[in-house]
Amino acid sequence: MLNRLYNWALERVSRPDGPRWLAGLSFAESSFFPLPPDVLLAPMCLATPERAWKLAFITTAASILGAGVGYLMGAFFFEAAAQPIIDTYGYSEAFATFAQEYKAYGPWIVIAFGITVLPFKVVTIASGLVGMNPLVFMLMCVPARAPRFFLVAGLLRYFGPQMRGFIEARLGVLMTLFFLLLVGGFVMVKVVL
Repeated sequence: MLNRLYNWALERVSRPDGPRWLAGLSFAESSFFPLPPDVLLAPMCLATPERAWKLAFITTAASILGAGVGYLMGAFFFEAAAQPIIDTYGYSEAFATFAQEYKAYGPWIVIAFGITVLPFKVVTIASGLVGMNPLVFMLMCVPARAPRFFLVAGLLRYFGPQMRGFIEARLGVLMTLFFLLLVGGFVMVKVVL
């Protein structure tokens, strides 16, 4: 089943509308959606390595725009839009404590969450909630997101054929590790909060 899903993703992402799907996922992940854009970025870079840099740029730009929406959710629509998301992920009890610490270390937290597997949407909403300077927040999103996506794109552009064989031979194990890291990121945030 995983192989069929993988092959379906490779075929779809090499289509002309693939970058739009990538941009949409990148945008949504930064504000409310749980799946990181790497799940589309990686197969797209494998399928079309000559477009890797463009795809990394699309992912980064859409992610930063989505972060702005997350910031606005936290700043203006916390009760209506952000609180249900935070409750869904089980972060509501510790969110107040986190907000206090966040005021002191906000820019560094934005970078840490943006580069790692920790859920970036938590930081985007928190930034708006605690009133981080919006210009500082948006500027911090660039070094938070760009290195991660350009690293993935670069590795797959230059080592794609070898990595594709490795990925396809171990797809089940790699998908399990990916989802463990994803869930682990959410659990880590809950523990830290």
